[in-house]
Amino acid sequence: MKALNTRKTTLLNRLSELDSRLHAIETELDEPISKDWEESAVEREGDEVLEALGQSGQEEIARIRAALKRIREGEYGFCARCGDEIAPARLDVVPEAPLCTACAASA
Repeated sequence: MKALNTRKTTLLNRLSELDSRLHAIETELDEPISKDWEESAVEREGDEVLEALGQSGQEEIARIRAALKRIREGEYGFCARCGDEIAPARLDVVPEAPLCTACAASA
């Protein structure tokens, strides 16, 4: 299993990356809409995609912050539902995972 500090660094780096992306999305969404109707329709479709990406990013940020809280509280790496240890291989792929594989599959 990776050292806890390595996982924490991975989570913090991802949090920083998401924060930058969300700011870019906000900037793009704040740009004025074209006065041309056809262009405006295309821009609106693009805005809907950006809004979905922003929502997804916010959800991931919430999961990362929860994982960082579990690290601070000494609960990281243990399933929030059953209390068993989360497999290191799972944490390698999804470092913010709050559930073990079995509990995640039954959710």
